[in-house]
Amino acid sequence: MSFGAYIPDLEQLSALMAGLSAFSAVVVVSWPYVFRDTLAERMKKVESERERIRQRERARLDAGKSKVSLRVEPKRLYQAIVDRFNLAKQAEDGEIIRKLSMAGYRGHAPVTTFLAVRLMAPIVLFVASLLYILLIIQPEAPLLLIVAMAAAISSLGYFAPAIYIRNRITKRQQAIRRSWPEALDLLLISVEAGMGIESAFRKVGEEIGAQSPEIAEEMLLTTAELSYLQDRRQAFENLGQRTGVEGVRAVVTSLIQAEKYGTPLGQALRVMAQENRDMRMSEAEKRAASLPPKLTVPMILFFLPVLFAVIVTPAAIQMMSF
Repeated sequence: MSFGAYIPDLEQLSALMAGLSAFSAVVVVSWPYVFRDTLAERMKKVESERERIRQRERARLDAGKSKVSLRVEPKRLYQAIVDRFNLAKQAEDGEIIRKLSMAGYRGHAPVTTFLAVRLMAPIVLFVASLLYILLIIQPEAPLLLIVAMAAAISSLGYFAPAIYIRNRITKRQQAIRRSWPEALDLLLISVEAGMGIESAFRKVGEEIGAQSPEIAEEMLLTTAELSYLQDRRQAFENLGQRTGVEGVRAVVTSLIQAEKYGTPLGQALRVMAQENRDMRMSEAEKRAASLPPKLTVPMILFFLPVLFAVIVTPAAIQMMSF
């Protein structure tokens, strides 16, 4: 077969390759119009769905809790009692207001309620204990002794409100310590993303509300104070005073130094978040280590007698059968 016999085949192959190239070019050019890329649309749908779920959860949380306002007026009875006996002088030093704010009660109404209840509680408790002793117990004792017993019991009513506030402060501080490292992580992410400190506080307060309402409340209140207080340092100091937690005070000190000297917050927040996480872990280990001594007395009182009864009873039954 001569060389010329291959020429028509080469021409046909060239024509086939040219047609294939033209077809490929047409497919490449028309592909975005025929088969549209839906990745952007799908990402937009995912984002809208995530935002819808977030709004739904926030609406559920807002519906489940009552609106808190600092402008709530005290009850007229409490206000009349405070005005009648001039109890407002007891709150002039600011110690009662500080403790109430640490317990989560702010404004004029909680102070009035606390002062009025602290005055009314001994009287109510005295009357209730006196009626209970006379009508229910009916002891054969002189009336003066019964009145003295009721007066001794009523003295507890004066300290009951303070004990309640102290317990509220302890529980609130424990809740803040438990979630404060996560709040610092969110604050660190917000600051390193380029947000200002006010925007970062507002963002963290909105996002951490489902996990820790106490931290969310404090951060949003700090955001409001940063907006209207002339001295921003005072807003940070108020945050440390309202919580009374050492980890929060350390962050407040760093924020004040950053405001004063313009130092970066990223590294400091990262270190303090790790320190607070270590403190939380050490506290958990301390509580776990204190369990055996605490369980010793209940086991001796409740477990060992039952164990002895189970061991000794069969032997006692056998001895009684002989």
